[in-house]
Amino acid sequence: MKLPAPLSVFNEGLAFLLELAALAVLAWWGWESAENTALRLLLAAAAPALAAVVWGLFAAPKARFQVSLAAVLAVKALVFGAAALALYALDRPGWAVTFAAVALVNTALAATDRRAAMRRGA
Repeated sequence: MKLPAPLSVFNEGLAFLLELAALAVLAWWGWESAENTALRLLLAAAAPALAAVVWGLFAAPKARFQVSLAAVLAVKALVFGAAALALYALDRPGWAVTFAAVALVNTALAATDRRAAMRRGA
């Protein structure tokens, strides 16, 4: 099923915001996960950096490595799942469930739209 153009644009914009939110949440989790300031800084930088590198290598539109849709979805599940778990660890279970649900619907719509485009050869 090909999404109508306005919904596709909205969904792509939402995807970008979800990606940014995931990085921010991972940084927040990193900062809150340690007592020592140096370790806080390390985790707050390393957690989102690791997610961004993995995303950029495999899941970004211009990823370094072109992988199957299943692999892209696995990377997205890993990053969005880590962000949802981080929210839960930060004692924000409602936010965690909401984030996971929105990311799931967004990713499912994007994958459906991409499959339809690939079938049409676009």
